[in-house]
Amino acid sequence: MVTRRSLLHIVAAGGFAAATDATDVLAAPARAAAAAPARSATAGRTLRIGKMQAALDDIAAAAAVGVLAEVKNGAHVWKGASGVSRLGTRRPVPAEGRFRAGSITKCFIATVVLQLAGEGRLTLDDTLQRWLPGILPDGSHITLRHLLQHTSGVFNYTNAASFRAVYRSEADIVRMRNRTWTPRELVTFVDDLPLQFQPGSSWEYSNTNFVLLGMVVERVTGAHYAAEVRRRILRPLGLRHTQVPGTNPFLAGVHPHGYLAVEHDGVDQPVDITVFNPSVAGASGEITSTAADLNIFFRALVNGRLLGAAEQEQMKTAHATRRDYQYGLGLMTRSTLGGVRLWGHRGEIFGYYAESWTAEGSGRQLTVAVTPWGDIDPKVPITDLVETVFES
Repeated sequence: MVTRRSLLHIVAAGGFAAATDATDVLAAPARAAAAAPARSATAGRTLRIGKMQAALDDIAAAAAVGVLAEVKNGAHVWKGASGVSRLGTRRPVPAEGRFRAGSITKCFIATVVLQLAGEGRLTLDDTLQRWLPGILPDGSHITLRHLLQHTSGVFNYTNAASFRAVYRSEADIVRMRNRTWTPRELVTFVDDLPLQFQPGSSWEYSNTNFVLLGMVVERVTGAHYAAEVRRRILRPLGLRHTQVPGTNPFLAGVHPHGYLAVEHDGVDQPVDITVFNPSVAGASGEITSTAADLNIFFRALVNGRLLGAAEQEQMKTAHATRRDYQYGLGLMTRSTLGGVRLWGHRGEIFGYYAESWTAEGSGRQLTVAVTPWGDIDPKVPITDLVETVFES
């Protein structure tokens, strides 16, 4: 996430960014900016619209330049926004706007891999060595299942000392905003590092796992993973506003602007990083989307429309416990305070943070995206929004 905290936290969390213009340094955001009005398409009485809008206002006031969200509850849809779309203006955040979805990309890649397993073109117990010979010294001990569930032990390249030597500060991110990275180059950051643990014996989130899975998809299908995502997911579901941009630095359509905190004369200043080459994240976090599209995707995924029963069961079997979520195969799960089980994922990349959740049983959904700014982690106020949506 992009707050005024250090770059080391950002890269550890898997976020990346670069600036549109190294000179595009604006004054600190004005918290007095007017909130965008809530918008509702057939807003149902079962949705507490006032509380949801208040939660968005709290997020914008405490942790973001702007925030947008869509809630679905059966036939009822509510769209809301708060804050501003761009610093220095009073332009409202577009509730239908596009944003960088970060690690939510992993759910799309995992879906493609599991579809290939269902088709018999690979198995989850295939080794990395089988599909990518020599890519890592321990490839014969790492399976595709290990990669999907983050139990491979492969070091997270965004935490590697060699990566941090390239991106030493936010100023370096700005300077290298147009740099193109190949998946092989990203893996090279860790290919001489020992495993953190024996595959299958522990759990540690690693972006490298999904960069490798993207390479496996290409080896199995002969097509780029982006083409497989489009063919297997985006087109069948009609996700017209979701893109796998590759090296394209631009966000299409209306969108809120994201910012990176860059020190200037001893003070953190927001630099617009909306435009940057996302190949530095690749299959681990490059997708751009909208709240509506992500709700459609996760509804189809959780309800079994995209996977066969066996693959669906494996994806939703949580293998690791963390303080606030568990992890299956490319899919997060968590529970509300009242015990409602949610499925989805979080995603962060420089300038943007998003969460998308679908409730088990009722099918109620929330996708929320923010352009973080401030010392408060946006996850904190977003937790209140999650409780409001799923416990009302």
